[in-house]
Amino acid sequence: MSVSNLPILRGRGTSSNVPNRFDRIDLQPDGDHLDAEDAIAPTTVFYRDSSRSIIATNDSPDVGFEKSINPYRGCEHGCIYCYARPTHEWLGFSAGLDFETKIMVKQNAPELLRHELSSPKWQPTTLSISGVTDSYQPAERRFRLTRGCLEVLREFQNPLGIITKNHLVTRDIDLLADLAARELAVVILSITTLDTDLAAKMEPRTSTPRRRLDALRALSSAGIPTGIMMAPIIPGLTDHEIPGILNAAAEAGVKFAGYVPVRLPFAVKDLFARWLTDHFPDRKDKVLNRIRSLRGGKLNDSEFGSRMHGEGIWADQLKTMFTLAKRRAGLDKPSPALSTNLFRRPPGSQLQLW
Repeated sequence: MSVSNLPILRGRGTSSNVPNRFDRIDLQPDGDHLDAEDAIAPTTVFYRDSSRSIIATNDSPDVGFEKSINPYRGCEHGCIYCYARPTHEWLGFSAGLDFETKIMVKQNAPELLRHELSSPKWQPTTLSISGVTDSYQPAERRFRLTRGCLEVLREFQNPLGIITKNHLVTRDIDLLADLAARELAVVILSITTLDTDLAAKMEPRTSTPRRRLDALRALSSAGIPTGIMMAPIIPGLTDHEIPGILNAAAEAGVKFAGYVPVRLPFAVKDLFARWLTDHFPDRKDKVLNRIRSLRGGKLNDSEFGSRMHGEGIWADQLKTMFTLAKRRAGLDKPSPALSTNLFRRPPGSQLQLW
């Protein structure tokens, strides 16, 4: 049995581990001993991450943040389209099933953050939480590292922006509302579809679309500025939902919205194509061809400037559709500006971590 014909694992985005592009040895399952009865979703395993820093710097000109923190590497949400999957290959894992079952945990993330904010070298700026993987993925219920980082950021009064697909963010409304009252916090929910069945296949361990809208409603009611990102929009699969998603978000109290067409870097191309074969074989060619029409004939475009919006006729039509729907829904306001004027280093914060 080939890897492309592996049984579908319930609750996982993919059933396979595509080869790591940095490894010379690739082990494939023995087809003679693998059948549908063996398709048991593996248990998530957590590993201690020994990173000695938590604030990452982004120098990409088309990404809307410069500094970010990620308490986890890998993401149990299992979104099949996730552009971050190839980052797991740097750890010796696969971008496939490993990415969603082998999670690296930065258990001292709050302490690292306090140490870095205490440094005289730190120039206060907005920190993006979940710049790579989701900081409110299921592991956060157990480890509470994102909440710990929020407590540190409140202590220093450093502004932050959160993007997530998980209702768990509402657990921290107390901290976020306090920060938002001083123009120090904004929260964005990523909503890709309102179709519960599609979401269960495409992003299996995220909160349902309804729960994400509930989260936006709760956050907005608490006075926390909220937005949505349709990231990614998948042409031929989810693009027809643009008006419906924006209208639902507006009803939940959202004030601004953005989008990114699907990006399929490195191994994600193969994973996504296999996923279409498994779940939407009748639409596979249409979806992949539409993506190619956005990406200069390829399934991915890594060029700054074009990778976030695409190019060509379909990209222009997508932009027009989104712009009009956003205006009609009343979501054409800019993201609120956050302030760094209140930043402070609390007494005793100059103590060294090591």
